Amino acid sequence: MQTITLHSFDGGIHPQENKHQSTQTAIAQLPLPTQLIIPISQHIGAPADVTVSVGDSVLKGQQIAKPKGFISAAIHAPTSGKVVAIEKRELPHSSGLEGICIILDTDGKDQWLEEINNGSLAINEYLEADNELLINRIRDCGITGMGGAGFPTAVKMAVQNRTIDTLIINGAECEPYITSDDMLMRERALETLRGVQILLKLTSAKSCLIGIEDNKPEAIQAMEDALHKIHREHHIAVVKIPTKYPSGGEKQLIKILTGKEVPSAGIPADIGIVCQNVGTCEAVYHAVAEGKPLISRITTITGESIEQPQNVEVLIGTPVKDLLGYAGFKQEKSLFQKLLGSKSKTESKPRIIMGGPMMGFTLSSDELPILKSSNCILAPSQKELPANDLASACIRCGLCTEACPAELLPQQLYWFSKAGELDKAEQHNIADCIECGACSYVCPSQIPLVQYYRHTKGAIKDERAAQQKSDRSKIRFEARQARLDREAAEKEAKRQARAAAAEKAQAAKKAAAAEALSKQTTESAEGVDENTSTDAPAETKNPEPVDLEKLQKQLDAAQAGLKKSMDKVAELKASASEDGVENAPIENLDVFEKAVATRRDKVKLLALQIAEAKKLAPPVKKEVSREDIEKKLRAQKDRLAKTKERVDLAKEQGLDSLPALQKGLDKQMQKLKELEEELAQFDKAGA
Repeated sequence: MQTITLHSFDGGIHPQENKHQSTQTAIAQLPLPTQLIIPISQHIGAPADVTVSVGDSVLKGQQIAKPKGFISAAIHAPTSGKVVAIEKRELPHSSGLEGICIILDTDGKDQWLEEINNGSLAINEYLEADNELLINRIRDCGITGMGGAGFPTAVKMAVQNRTIDTLIINGAECEPYITSDDMLMRERALETLRGVQILLKLTSAKSCLIGIEDNKPEAIQAMEDALHKIHREHHIAVVKIPTKYPSGGEKQLIKILTGKEVPSAGIPADIGIVCQNVGTCEAVYHAVAEGKPLISRITTITGESIEQPQNVEVLIGTPVKDLLGYAGFKQEKSLFQKLLGSKSKTESKPRIIMGGPMMGFTLSSDELPILKSSNCILAPSQKELPANDLASACIRCGLCTEACPAELLPQQLYWFSKAGELDKAEQHNIADCIECGACSYVCPSQIPLVQYYRHTKGAIKDERAAQQKSDRSKIRFEARQARLDREAAEKEAKRQARAAAAEKAQAAKKAAAAEALSKQTTESAEGVDENTSTDAPAETKNPEPVDLEKLQKQLDAAQAGLKKSMDKVAELKASASEDGVENAPIENLDVFEKAVATRRDKVKLLALQIAEAKKLAPPVKKEVSREDIEKKLRAQKDRLAKTKERVDLAKEQGLDSLPALQKGLDKQMQKLKELEEELAQFDKAGA
């Protein structure tokens, strides 16, 4: 065994291990369940997109949900069967939230997808294959971290623009009761090391350290033997580390093996390290060498309420009750008293924990499914793991600070979390809390510290998401407002340009009409008698009036000529189109088009001349009758009566419009007086 200088991390505890109960038998295969509940979100990142519909028949290994976005993972059918529902179900998570699940009724055939069954998806010379091909295969097979976090492995292995010096394989498994990684290394060490070789190739790391706690001698020996079988590569070393909780934490294991510390809010790649779990390595090997997706995992089923504690390979989506039934669950031993709002009311309920006693969480139902990250189902008795329902006040003993492996201040974080002071909790690096539960374990007041931290981290995440949403909304609003302002400015500029062009065109039309009228007047004046004295007063040289009837006849003739020319142009174009010759010159077309333009100008000029002549022509005096004057007089009296009513109403209500109404009334009375005088003059003239 290669000699490695080991280091230590601050804090940590030594809880009772209770591992021997589940390592007495080999890994068993759980019988095929009748129904699987497969959540589409079993990983960190975006939930996968469902690719099947209700009623579809699927085969084992078939993709039923594809990755959505960069940080996501595919989901595959763990066995063959029929999709009977796609609906929201409660997820096995400490939050108790719901998520979309694919409900699959198994058909008992366990029939593989043909491409996997015939080996066509296998990459035989995988250590010589292109890295991109390997990463795509890992992504397509839905491989995620199997140590608990569930981070998509393909994303973690895409270490472009980073230099990785060390690959660390986590086989510490420090959590009490859990032995799934221990049994995996004992029985499948060779497959695990083949997976390690693939990860070494992807990271181009100079060395690989496999850290295993010294309480697992059989696993250490099995990994050493397997290392000899692959010619004991000099850059891969199996390292025995001291048993101490939580040495299996990613940052703590890195500190033990290398002495390096991951910076706050940073990742191991920042210091040239990538860390993976031994279970993930085995899954990578099967994905690359056999083309098999991640559809099952080894799960420890243990606790005093279990008759046969053991490790079982179980399909993803298997209800927990199937696992409990297989291992001989004794429900009467797992009952514990739960308070129902008052000390006098209690309820007895079986206690099932997913995960270990330190970092696990109690399940609300045994109907919840096994996930890719479900490494243990713990069914303790009341005596074995008493329920902690009542917490006392903090006595400020400081034991939590001594036990914290992340070197945080748990007591201060507790006060900030309890008071909802999220900013202060962030300033005290609550994000660096790995939720190992060491602080809660040593707390003499039995305060559930980790639950406070989890709630606060969730609240911070929600607050940050809300702020980001608000920022995005603000950006969209400002962009929309800028666009509307820009469009309004462009519209106003176009309007002003059109108004200026129209004004210029109107001025040009008036000038042309005045010039034409002046010319015509001059031509008419040429017919005056030449013997007329040039010394005659200007008043005697009245020009001959414009002949409107003559101008109208000229306009009619010009319009008729314009129509004929336009008809001829249309006829020539239609004839050329019927011949089917494109872009060929049309004979005499330009002559007629020129005639059309000339006659159109003449029509416009004559129309302007007629308009100007009508303006200059003396007005025709209309004969006014007594009846016309009387009619106007009656209408004026009616208007005057209505105006008086409005004035009276305004006076009565004291309206501000009274002065304006009074002014209008005075004008109408003056108009009435003028009409009465006009009628009197008409009668006088008639007499």
